[in-house]
Amino acid sequence: MSARAPWVLLVPGDLHTPTGGYAYDRRLLQAWRAQGRAVDVLRLDGDWPHPDAVALARAAAALAALPDGACVVADGLAFGVLAAQVAPHAQRLRWVALVHHPLHLETGLAPALAEGLRRQEGEALRHAHQVVVPSPHTAHDVAALGVPAARIAVVEPGADPVAVPAPRPRAPDGPVELLCVATLTPRKDHGLLLRALGGLLHLDWRLHAVGSATRDAAHARALHALTASGPLAPRVVWHGELAEAALQARYAAADAFVLASRHEGYGMVINEALQHGLPVVASRAGALAQTVPPEAGLLVPAGDESAWRAALAAVIGDAALRARLAAGARAAAQHLPAWPQQAARFAALIDAVVA
Repeated sequence: MSARAPWVLLVPGDLHTPTGGYAYDRRLLQAWRAQGRAVDVLRLDGDWPHPDAVALARAAAALAALPDGACVVADGLAFGVLAAQVAPHAQRLRWVALVHHPLHLETGLAPALAEGLRRQEGEALRHAHQVVVPSPHTAHDVAALGVPAARIAVVEPGADPVAVPAPRPRAPDGPVELLCVATLTPRKDHGLLLRALGGLLHLDWRLHAVGSATRDAAHARALHALTASGPLAPRVVWHGELAEAALQARYAAADAFVLASRHEGYGMVINEALQHGLPVVASRAGALAQTVPPEAGLLVPAGDESAWRAALAAVIGDAALRARLAAGARAAAQHLPAWPQQAARFAALIDAVVA
């Protein structure tokens, strides 16, 4: 790579934050470096995408310090609200925006805040020479912000090899183990999942919820309160964030994977579920309609409690259906692209921008 055009990965906060977007950033970085690319990481601390004046001033200073000609691959969680800070460097730096999903589509935002984020992100993306998104659905969402289709490219997440044990026999009298891997935020709609499962107490199931309770602590406390007592208390296990080995153990112990999100730009956890041969029940929301293969899972209208209850009842109560969907998941996993392949595709886009 030419010294005249170094690459910089701009990350909002801690690169090791356990979300799909940060996992995408981490695996890109690892694959690029393994392929011999010299990539620096620029960490911008702050409450993204709601930074205060101090975070914005620090971001402006950090961007001003980058050398002329640098190619900045900027995570959209920060880039989308940095239009004013990027504008002075729109020509001297080469900008590639990585949009996991548009900021204004986050669930639970007040209308005025959502509109402000939509406007800010549209302004910021005008400065991007290239916009990369993880799915065709997100490409459509970004185009709606005014970005020409010619400047949008889709690079789906890669998949890492996982050691998947042979399908384990279930004890005939044991519960069906459901797994949900998602941060405890309104967009993931754990509340809907709990309400739907609350109507299935006559079936034998247990829900394991893995995900950070700190991204929206008040929402997480409200969810925990729903299962602190009553009939859901012995049925729902909140694991919080798990280290990788413990997370893989949860996948291995699960009988089905559930994700009730109101929107996803891709849904990388679906790939992990497929690799572990798990039947999937997910919302038909955002890119999930494209991410979940029909032979591997059931897609349910987002927010539809009765439809969710019916889909969960089918998967919990029908072992033959679970086996058929599990076989479909294992077959679909064979066609997932690897991270080195996807990182090379992304790198080719950067090379074209730098050229």
